[in-house]
Order: sequence, then C-alpha cells, then structure tokens
Amino acid sequence: MVDSALLAQLELLSRDRPDRVLRLRGQLQGAAEVAEAFELVMFRGFSSSTTHPTAYDPDQPLLPDGAVIETAELLLGPLNPSAEQRLAGPAPVDGFLDPVSWL
Repeated sequence: MVDSALLAQLELLSRDRPDRVLRLRGQLQGAAEVAEAFELVMFRGFSSSTTHPTAYDPDQPLLPDGAVIETAELLLGPLNPSAEQRLAGPAPVDGFLDPVSWL
C-alpha cells in the first residue's frame, strides 16, 4: 500500500534536486478487483500522475487506497521525452529515501 508519508518524504528530497525526476510505477485496484497500471513523477517537490486524474485539493491523497508502488526510477531532469536519461532503477522505492541515492 502507498503511504502518504512516503510520498511526502520523496517530494522533500526531490525539492532539493531540481536536476532529478523520480518516476514511480505501480498498480491501482480498479473495478472488480482488476489492477490498473499507474505512473507518477516527482519533480522539484511536486508529484503528478501521468496516467490518472488527481484531485485539485493538495490535501487529498494523490493515489487512492489500495495503490501499490512497484518500482522507482531516477531520471535526469527536467525530462526530455525524446532523450530520456535514466540514472538509476528500476528499483524498490525505499532505496530512494536516502539522499545519497539522488546523486
């Protein structure tokens, strides 16, 4: 399950590294227990879903209950979709809680 405190910690780390983007991928529980893939990117302290709509209220959780983060990738920022540069990952998201992993 996704912990909002985990996302908040990662956003804090991303705020200090404007040259990095963290991409999180995982699964959301959909209708009839069918899982749907999701992708979330963090840049300069902000998270954005690239696959699903999110609430306009920043006090609302970014991902619904039942979301599971499966992998994280560290990318060179800002993103250039035609020349994306992966610096680390895919790896477990916990590894990116250490500021050294963002270097």
